[in-house]
Amino acid sequence: MRPILVTGGTGQVGTALRQLGSRFGVEIVAPGREELDLTSPASIEAAIGSREWSAVLNCAAYTAVDKAESDAEGAYAVNAVAPELLALATGARGLRLLQVSTDYVFDGSKSDFYIEDDPVAPLGVYGASKEAGERGVRGANPDHIILRTAWVVSPWGHNFVKTMLRLGAERKQLRVVADQRGCPTSAIDIADALLTIATERGPAGTYHFVNAGEASWCELARFVFDRAGMDVDVEAITTDDYPTPAKRPANSRLSTDKLQATFGIRPRPWQDAVGEVVDTLMGA
Repeated sequence: MRPILVTGGTGQVGTALRQLGSRFGVEIVAPGREELDLTSPASIEAAIGSREWSAVLNCAAYTAVDKAESDAEGAYAVNAVAPELLALATGARGLRLLQVSTDYVFDGSKSDFYIEDDPVAPLGVYGASKEAGERGVRGANPDHIILRTAWVVSPWGHNFVKTMLRLGAERKQLRVVADQRGCPTSAIDIADALLTIATERGPAGTYHFVNAGEASWCELARFVFDRAGMDVDVEAITTDDYPTPAKRPANSRLSTDKLQATFGIRPRPWQDAVGEVVDTLMGA
């Protein structure tokens, strides 16, 4: 099989992709920013034209949700402009582009799990920039996969699990938001789903992938400490008790029914996925 070009190779999902490539019998090529500048059409053209690829996976993203509120230009450059440039370059070559997107394209007002065809209504700059990236990809390359995910955790980078373990080692009591619900999801499982989709060549379109089940941030924090064997009291608070520059969707739950029916991918329970991350971080 021809190699797969991955952008954002040092992020949580990109790191997982680099580790899982051999399991799928595919070479993962993940150039650094000095080799592939996603703000430069010429750099993108050079990278995509340098080899015969089987697919391009765009995992690069501006993920600083609160910072994006005061840095819209930076967020849109990475989350909207770059995906469209990649779509134009891949589309011209008849090459499939897989774009990782987010639950933040929704406003969280739905009472049930979000499906792929639900109307988008981002609450802040981050979500709006990612939704603009989705539109750019759809418009420039018909052979695309947009994979929305949520609440990503892993042993790498910055994420909620690592933050909780760090704070739990410093304090005996924490206050964590309990009125936002979503689907904690392992970057390793996201990478596995992406490689399955890339190698099986199913139908193009928009899909959701998250681990099965749901939780609040407070419930997730309590699970992390219980799994880690740490005695930390977690107090449930509301979103209003913990104001942030960017407004978060109260409901981030994503349905994976379409993905399961199309690709046969069955997400494991989030407790298994997150537990594995905690065990790794704790050296178990």
